[in-house]
Amino acid sequence: MADGAAAVLLIFLVVVAAPVASAAAAAAGGGGGAAAVNGDRLRAEQIRKQASDAAASAGALAAASRRLHLDRARHLRLLSSLHRNLTATLRELAAAASASESASVSDPVSAGDEVRRLDLQAKDLIRAARAAIADAKPLFDPQLKIQQLKDAIFAQNELLARAKKRGAFASLIAAKSIPKPLHCLAVRLTAERIAEPEKFADPVPPPPALDDPALFHYAIFSDNVLAASVVVRSAVANSLDPSKHVFHVVTDRMNLGAMQVIIGLMDLKGAHYEVKAFEDYKFLNSSYVPVLRQLESANLQKFYFENKLENATKDASNMKFRNPKYLSMLNHLRFYLPEMYPKLHRILFLDDDVVVQRDLTGLWKIDMDGKVNGAVETCFGSFHRYWQYMNFSHPLIKAKFNPNACGWAYGMNFFDLDSWRREKSTEQYHYWQNQVCLTKWYIFFSCLVV
Repeated sequence: MADGAAAVLLIFLVVVAAPVASAAAAAAGGGGGAAAVNGDRLRAEQIRKQASDAAASAGALAAASRRLHLDRARHLRLLSSLHRNLTATLRELAAAASASESASVSDPVSAGDEVRRLDLQAKDLIRAARAAIADAKPLFDPQLKIQQLKDAIFAQNELLARAKKRGAFASLIAAKSIPKPLHCLAVRLTAERIAEPEKFADPVPPPPALDDPALFHYAIFSDNVLAASVVVRSAVANSLDPSKHVFHVVTDRMNLGAMQVIIGLMDLKGAHYEVKAFEDYKFLNSSYVPVLRQLESANLQKFYFENKLENATKDASNMKFRNPKYLSMLNHLRFYLPEMYPKLHRILFLDDDVVVQRDLTGLWKIDMDGKVNGAVETCFGSFHRYWQYMNFSHPLIKAKFNPNACGWAYGMNFFDLDSWRREKSTEQYHYWQNQVCLTKWYIFFSCLVV
């Protein structure tokens, strides 16, 4: 307890002394500036918070120690009392046995009754002693205490794992849910496209800005009408000169009309755009694109569409890979950017869950040094390592890839299309699709999700 008091005193001195020292330093510096004062104040606040947390932890530990000490003292008193009673009973039994041997033959009953009484008393005390020892054993047996703690930790980890799985499943459901007022947004936009076809028709011929490599080009591939519009609107709103930006929005045939309307109704402040369906790119056929052949797999369809709720929540780490969006060609178009835009040298790929918050023109000044892809690395501990995305039980994967290599965020990728063509990255993608993904269907989703 003395050590605890010393620790609390030290914490108190840190809490009190830090603001005083900061104030003294500010006074001595005179015109040190508001920045230094604010920095000292923030540091003092951080120390105060840390000290408060430490004091709360110390108080909780002290309370637990007091409870443990009281439990030990109570059991010690109980065991000492039982020891005294048992010792006294043993002495009485010995005395009674001696008395019964020397008693007169005329009075054997009273001697026997005394022995039986003491025997019953001893048995009661023995039962009480065994119960007290069993109750006190966890307090005095370190191994038993450690095992109990391990059992408690294991049980809590099981509860935590189940809670994480349920939470991951609920978050996926929430992310895919649409507010009620927007349920029919795509339908209303499509109806408007049908009602006014001339207003939202693509210009013929296409504006030359769409192929101008001197401008800043963005690729957005999505079937989410609202999300794609947010990406375009936020990029335009934060651009210093919107007229230099070109947005290439690609969706599927079903959402093409709605996407044309929602982008066409925006005030893009001079920015250029095109909205196309991926079906318009005729080179994307099953004879050229391996993934189109693989999407026809019956086992793959079953993997994505015949899952019960208990199966969907079985593996929280791979739960996101069970999303049927990975069956959409929109999820794989990024591998064909050089062929989709043959006249461009660079392009910025934006996912539909991105909200732009500043001007992006500075990205085009980055020296890629011959690299194909510029992205944000997302390795923190074991987070986003290759082993989370690829099946390293396959010998080819195991031989060619490092399971601990870092992944990267695919929400915003800057592609040097000239380097891509030189390195033949699309051909390499096709090679791995054919070599690995066709081998066993059950590792297919690991190959698709990159």
